[in-house]
Amino acid sequence: MTSGQVGEFKLNQPPSDGISSLRFNPTQATFLLVASWDSTVRLYDVAHNQLRGKYQHEAAVLDCTFSDTTRIYSGGLDTILRTHDINTGQGHAVGGHDKPIRCVEYSEPAGVIVSGSWDQTVKLWDPRASGNNIGSFSQPERVYAMDACGERLIVCTAGRKVLVWDLRNMGYVQQRRESSLKYQTRCVRSFPNQEGFAISSIEGRVAIEYLDPNPDAQRKKYAFKCHRIRDGNTETVYPVNSISFHKGYQTFATGGSDGYVNIWDGFNKKRLCQFHRYPTTISSLAFSHDGGTLAIATSYMFEDAKVLLKPADDAIYIRSITDQECKPK
Repeated sequence: MTSGQVGEFKLNQPPSDGISSLRFNPTQATFLLVASWDSTVRLYDVAHNQLRGKYQHEAAVLDCTFSDTTRIYSGGLDTILRTHDINTGQGHAVGGHDKPIRCVEYSEPAGVIVSGSWDQTVKLWDPRASGNNIGSFSQPERVYAMDACGERLIVCTAGRKVLVWDLRNMGYVQQRRESSLKYQTRCVRSFPNQEGFAISSIEGRVAIEYLDPNPDAQRKKYAFKCHRIRDGNTETVYPVNSISFHKGYQTFATGGSDGYVNIWDGFNKKRLCQFHRYPTTISSLAFSHDGGTLAIATSYMFEDAKVLLKPADDAIYIRSITDQECKPK
């Protein structure tokens, strides 16, 4: 099934450079947070298509998240973790890493902000105490992708390593794994039911993994090919840059450098739909908390060494999602 452009529009005043991360407010589908290579973090009111505010880093911002409905955390190439209050417009530097911050997550059950860096560490911060650092934990390699899964933390590093930590007891690694995908990890997102996670790679594949080490649970894991385009005898394989889960239906969307967004029923191993092709790379995706809206960032990521000029401007599309597109059949 291919889904067209009904119920979709572009946000006004998009970032002026590559869009690295999208996050909806945890309880209000109206507000969307956007991190960009133009060094800004922007807050949009998608219901009225308005830019509500923005703040600056000293360099490209690679990730951002909400800790509650009004407080934002962000990090990037300037190595600094910043926090910002939407209501007051005030913000400050919380702390930092020795190298760029690639990932910023919030675990509500554990009550901590987590930053993952190319300096091969993960750091925990307490948002209730002005963001005080409450621990730094070594990783085997640079952090490339990360997600909070209840009170657990899933960390994916260079070298295809996957580590599962317990945020309540960071004294040891709960699980050490190797990605079942053969190429570099691009994104990881945990199931809404917290039983496992989906992980994607630069080589057009997604793997479904389960946290329970029991052999019966491990037998359910699998991987599948996606975001590939065949032209005659030639197949072009594209990175899968982003994954976002629908919290109600446990289905998920993937966005690739082929410019397509697919929605999958991972438990029944089926693709539910594919949207129209977007002008360039899908760099980030985010479902709203109620699953009624999907934000889609399109930004060329210079994957093709022969194409040095952007084929299209950076843009954010807001799409209303129907049950037909995302509900398991």
